[in-house]
Amino acid sequence: MLQFPKFTFILLPWIPAFLCGVTTVEEFAVLEGRSITIPCHYEPKYASYVKYWCRGSMREFCTSLVRSDDTHSTNPSEAKVSIFDDPVQQMFTVVMNDLKEGDAGWYMCGVEIGNGWKADDGAYTKVKVIHGMSVVNSEVVGEEGSSVTVECLYSEKFRESEKKWCRSGDWSSCLLTGSEGNYEDTSVAIRDDRTGAFTVTMKNLQLRDAGWYWCCAGQQLIPVQVLVKPQPTTTVSVTSPSTPTEPTVKPAKHISETFCSRHRNMLESIVGYAALLLLSLSLTIFIRKLWKLQKQNSALRQARELKAELTEYPGDQHNTIIFLNKDSLDAHVH
Repeated sequence: MLQFPKFTFILLPWIPAFLCGVTTVEEFAVLEGRSITIPCHYEPKYASYVKYWCRGSMREFCTSLVRSDDTHSTNPSEAKVSIFDDPVQQMFTVVMNDLKEGDAGWYMCGVEIGNGWKADDGAYTKVKVIHGMSVVNSEVVGEEGSSVTVECLYSEKFRESEKKWCRSGDWSSCLLTGSEGNYEDTSVAIRDDRTGAFTVTMKNLQLRDAGWYWCCAGQQLIPVQVLVKPQPTTTVSVTSPSTPTEPTVKPAKHISETFCSRHRNMLESIVGYAALLLLSLSLTIFIRKLWKLQKQNSALRQARELKAELTEYPGDQHNTIIFLNKDSLDAHVH
């Protein structure tokens, strides 16, 4: 009888399925103090199973943070971690709010199998919490005379730092927020919400405003390109008093144009006559060949008839010779 080592039975519950039934993105990066949403996709067979989100790089030591069967109703925007299962889309999402540097690490999207002989199915992802800056759109486009808004994001570390908006290559152009986090003049307005984002609005855009700029928070900065499109010009029609119409005089054609037109007509006529002549010649040759062929057939027929007549008189064959004239196609009997 086949024997298995005892430890084999101990490891059986932790052997994963051969086919991965849960998938997610391998790595996420988020600014400190911001939120992140992680999508976890699963196979249709797991639609009715309990889903969970745990922290850890090993299934058996993964600390559960939230489960789909948790009966405690909490506002997802207020909770540190929340989960939502959508069986129709065959996925569940996990939302983590106000991330700190200590929240960085390995996590797992898990499906609870509830079978002692098979481990839970899951997929691992790594969450990185970084310090620095980012922008919602690194390129903004506006029309001349209009406004554009740039949203600059920063990590919690720079919440109290001074925010600046600078034109690239000209540091003397930097506009700084005051103690309340705001700045405004006739062309630029800066608003800092002190929670991780500040907005820069460029008003009454001019073509000279196009170029590269910097979002700055403390020593961190990130580039933004501003494009300005020219304002479309409008044509104003002015109605003038009616004036008597003068007879229209057609301009004389250019000499070279008349000369070319005349020669073109002549060339077309010559080509037409040549085509007609070629057609007539071809028809004549065809009729002549047809006549010769008919005449040749007639001569051959006469020769066959003479041969047939001579066959009826075999006694005179040694006194009879038939000549066929190649040129005239006439048969002669001597």
